[in-house]
Amino acid sequence: MGKIRVRSGRGTGTVEVDDTGKKWSGDEYKKLQAEKKKKTANRMVHTGRGTGSKRLGDIPDPKARPSTEGMTRVTGRGTSSRKSKNKGS
Repeated sequence: MGKIRVRSGRGTGTVEVDDTGKKWSGDEYKKLQAEKKKKTANRMVHTGRGTGSKRLGDIPDPKARPSTEGMTRVTGRGTSSRKSKNKGS
């Protein structure tokens, strides 16, 4: 795509980096997340203020969000409403 200038060293320097597409949402991110989880499945993760621990491989996969399409969504401090267009994931 192009080059991006990234700040480095407390903001005093710059580094030019190739611009690859951002993968922070959607199916691409879910694939990246699954790959990372598979690589680190044996690593321990501490939970609940450090009082509990689990292996990363034992944590369940995130569930898909249900569709709310057609349901009524209240807007404007409760003074109006509209139909939801959220199709879920």
